[in-house]
Amino acid sequence: MSEWFILSVDQSTSATKAVLFNSEARLIAKANKEHKQYFPQAGWVEHDPEEIFINTVEVINEIVSKSKVPVDNIKCLSITNQRETVVVWEKTTGKPICNAAVWQCLRGTEKCNELKSKGYDDLINKKTGLIIDPYFSASKLNWILNNDISLQKKAMKGQLLVGTIDSWLIWKLTNGKVHATDFSNACRTLLLNINNLQWDEELCRLFKVPIFILPDLKHSDDIFGYTNVKGIFKNEIPICGVMGDSHAALFGQRCYSPGMAKVTYGTGSSVMMNIGDSPIQSPKGLVTSVGYSIKSKTNFVFEGNIHTTGYTIKWLANALKLISDSSESESIAKSVDSTEGVYFVPAFSGLGAPYWNNNVRAAIIGIEHSTNKAHIVRAALESIAYQVKDILDLMTIKARIPLNELRVDGGPTNNNFLMQFQSDILNTNISVSDISEASALGAALAGGLAIGLWKNLSDIEKLYKSRNKLSPSMSDDKRLSLYSGWKNAVNLLCKS
Repeated sequence: MSEWFILSVDQSTSATKAVLFNSEARLIAKANKEHKQYFPQAGWVEHDPEEIFINTVEVINEIVSKSKVPVDNIKCLSITNQRETVVVWEKTTGKPICNAAVWQCLRGTEKCNELKSKGYDDLINKKTGLIIDPYFSASKLNWILNNDISLQKKAMKGQLLVGTIDSWLIWKLTNGKVHATDFSNACRTLLLNINNLQWDEELCRLFKVPIFILPDLKHSDDIFGYTNVKGIFKNEIPICGVMGDSHAALFGQRCYSPGMAKVTYGTGSSVMMNIGDSPIQSPKGLVTSVGYSIKSKTNFVFEGNIHTTGYTIKWLANALKLISDSSESESIAKSVDSTEGVYFVPAFSGLGAPYWNNNVRAAIIGIEHSTNKAHIVRAALESIAYQVKDILDLMTIKARIPLNELRVDGGPTNNNFLMQFQSDILNTNISVSDISEASALGAALAGGLAIGLWKNLSDIEKLYKSRNKLSPSMSDDKRLSLYSGWKNAVNLLCKS
């Protein structure tokens, strides 16, 4: 039998990638294309859905052309995507009625405040595992559908369809034949009841989103539909292996057992810990989500999202010019033995989990006459590790599950200083993925299950490889002292 390949599309906040994997889950080739960011007014962030689809087709075409892999050997198309970003389009024409409202967009703030004032916090948390926040999709949908009477009428008549980016791409790739999403994307909308894994009528009424315009719900390893990607493939291939990006990274990191956790380091960071096959109410400041759902197994996770991690290092380079590029941060941080009491709290757009304080702003605390750029750069790197610890400490205490190993991916994992400090401050072992495209890989693994390339999770686990492993070497006293300093810095900022 000829070798099988899986083509994975990773549609992220800034760009769209196509990544090709072989039957050993090895990365063969990838292509990337950025899309434009729109900021029509303060607090609003938008993307053009049509541009995203066009870019998706282009990167698929590029990867098929440059990989030299026979097209017939590519057996399925998998999709992983930026979560919480929503698209609304006309059912008959397939045209978006406006730009996509991105997960960062705050246009739903007023609706969220209204629901909080009416005391719906507990109800929504118990049903969805989430908190009421404009970060999630429903309040953005509420704004789009209910600020224009004509759109409201169209929605009630079933003339509109809504969905996250995966749903939009599936609709377009199948030429309007399939309107569907998977549970990992659905659980981030504030409209899915994670206790029964169904769209919830009461939640839809609260957010004034007609339940019948929502996509069908499927497991990630279901066959969602078939596509020839605008004629790139001679024969249609199945679309299977669909997951939100953070969930796909968890799946790609093979965090299949309770207590296993992963961190994806990017502009911000998603921290997830597997808590088993039943949802558990999360500690305050975190959320409970569907981790992944395949036909044989559904696992839940605690999750915390950090607004600013890798961006902090880029800010040092681009705004302050303290470093020439992100890679230089490691050597500069190592040039001093410590920050000498300097703490960098990167609240550029407020603090995410577990604080959820949108009013505070970034600060560098503890500067003295002897402070130089190396101390600030080191403090910036350490802030990433501290924020991860904030979240994982809460998770392990609430779930009563020890953290034995943390699996990590993303660009900042190339920084050995950061990874060692992360291991030290957590007092746990860290395994760095040998494939940086963990989200694309996770979707591809689920796609491979769907088409029978692998039989079960055990087959997939055997393929896991790490390019670096780190173990803690810091004393308990030093760890406690450093982390206490961080907590004091955050508390000082939040009280100011």
